[in-house]
Amino acid sequence: MLVALFRFLSFFPLPLLHVIGALLGRLVYMASPSYRKRLKENLERAGFGSELSVAIKEAGKNVMELPFVWCASPKRVLATATVENWELVQAALDAKKGVILLTPHLGCFEIIAQAIAARTRLTALYRPPRKAALRPLIEGARARENLLLAPANLSGVRTMAKALKKSEAIGLLPDQVPQQGEGVWANFFGKPAYTMTLSAKLHTMTGAPIILTYAQRLSFGRGYTIRFVAFEGDLGGTAEQQATAINAAMEKLIARCPSQYFWSYNRYKAPKGVAGPGVESSAQVDA
Repeated sequence: MLVALFRFLSFFPLPLLHVIGALLGRLVYMASPSYRKRLKENLERAGFGSELSVAIKEAGKNVMELPFVWCASPKRVLATATVENWELVQAALDAKKGVILLTPHLGCFEIIAQAIAARTRLTALYRPPRKAALRPLIEGARARENLLLAPANLSGVRTMAKALKKSEAIGLLPDQVPQQGEGVWANFFGKPAYTMTLSAKLHTMTGAPIILTYAQRLSFGRGYTIRFVAFEGDLGGTAEQQATAINAAMEKLIARCPSQYFWSYNRYKAPKGVAGPGVESSAQVDA
């Protein structure tokens, strides 16, 4: 049923989907106290409280554009995207060391993998949805030519390492909360957030350069601009220092279009079995 609905909506023009999404964003914001509280708190903590009204609409657009990005034909989807600074990625690929592409939950992050796969083979880290009913939709939508999905487990990590050794590109969401044992606590907009260490480990293991990327949503449903940005942080030192450097890079990227970040995401939660920051016990902490 859900797959059929998404396929039906994928025929709608992108501008119309964004109009519906803006209305949906406002309705959800008014209807859900917990959603409203988290979105406002995260925006204000990051210093972007003035973006609240726009962020509410952008969150709705993020949802309503998924049927288009996931289920419309690749040709139709990619026609809405303009790519800037691809030469950064191409130079890394030409150097035969592979490339680690980090994409935060910023703008239409779902379209980026398709744009990359249209130019080179990409292996993207993927965490299967908890609800089994969503798997056919999400996995089918993301399965595109030249795009390989690697599960977020040991097998997936090995797959990504092999891709880098073959001088290929891999993609990760660095602001996704990892599972127990896969991250460390590092500040993100002034508050400790459990942050994955995988990208830094893969960089250390293979020497593959890190490049940041995001897809800014244009107004009036005009499409997206996908940008690639060189990572300029220092990945030396401890895992905590590396995670802090990556979070700092994400903060700078988000500041480019702050209203389009996924502020309602529970970024500061502690996964099951992970103690909160500064706590040495293994007790679970819910944020």
